Amino acid sequence: MTARIGRVGIYARVSTKEHGQDPELQLVPLREWAAGHGGRTTEYVDLASAADLRGRTAWRRLLDDARHHRLEIVAVWKLDRAFRSSLEAATTLAELRDLGVDFVSITQPIDTTTPTGRLIYAILAAVAEMERDLIVERVREGMKNAQRKGARIGRPSGTARPAFARQWPAVRAELAAGTLSRRAAAARLRIGHATLERLLREADTGPEEARQRGVA
Repeated sequence: MTARIGRVGIYARVSTKEHGQDPELQLVPLREWAAGHGGRTTEYVDLASAADLRGRTAWRRLLDDARHHRLEIVAVWKLDRAFRSSLEAATTLAELRDLGVDFVSITQPIDTTTPTGRLIYAILAAVAEMERDLIVERVREGMKNAQRKGARIGRPSGTARPAFARQWPAVRAELAAGTLSRRAAAARLRIGHATLERLLREADTGPEEARQRGVA
């Protein structure tokens, strides 16, 4: 990235499960990177796991500042500090790009201000598109498997509707990005809160493991 002066939001996250972790280990190199490029920084720090969307209040505040054009660049130490999947990363980076906000991961070759960084972003977006397709396939296969096992097919369940299969990938991505509440997601998908929780667990662990844990 070439030197520039801009409003930089630097984001650090450590999981509450990662005992002994200190966000300063991420913040110090981020501050040095921003200072080296003349950036004026605002710091956002979360003490939460990547899956704890409710607990990641600083990340939601950063995204809100980006949407209100208070930031020109978002910088993280590593992608997994901000995102839990390639799908979430691609969705959020696409939104930042549309807002005119650049994104930099200082320990990885992801810098949307450079041609190489934009190329890597395009590859990431392609991977995310494939992940979306796989999610749709898993939903459809789950519906077919239920039919093969003789599940009663009367009025279709919420997840059996074609509209659900179309909407689920986008809704899951918005949930992962923290831009949609679970209550709003359940309402949009026309399913119950318990069903939504089960689907999210199955998306993370797979249906069989979820059943073994007694949550499916």
